[in-house]
Amino acid sequence: MSDIKITFTENGPIRVDGLTEAVGHDGTPIPLREGKPSFLCRCGQSSNKPFCDGSHRTAGFDGALASAE
Repeated sequence: MSDIKITFTENGPIRVDGLTEAVGHDGTPIPLREGKPSFLCRCGQSSNKPFCDGSHRTAGFDGALASAE
C-alpha cells in the first residue's frame, strides 16, 4: 500500500499525492494520471468534476478552513 498525502491548497483544490485508484459513487473506476498528483475540486464550479479545472480562480472561492473551537 502506498502512502497518500492530502493537501488543502489555499483557495484552490485538494491535492492528493500517491493515489492509485479512485471510484465513483456507483463503483465506476475514475481514470488517474499514473505517478502524478490528483487535484480535486472543492469550489463546486469545475466542469471536470471531481477534478479541478481552475474555475476557483474566477468563482471567488474562499478556501479558508473552519477553525476548531
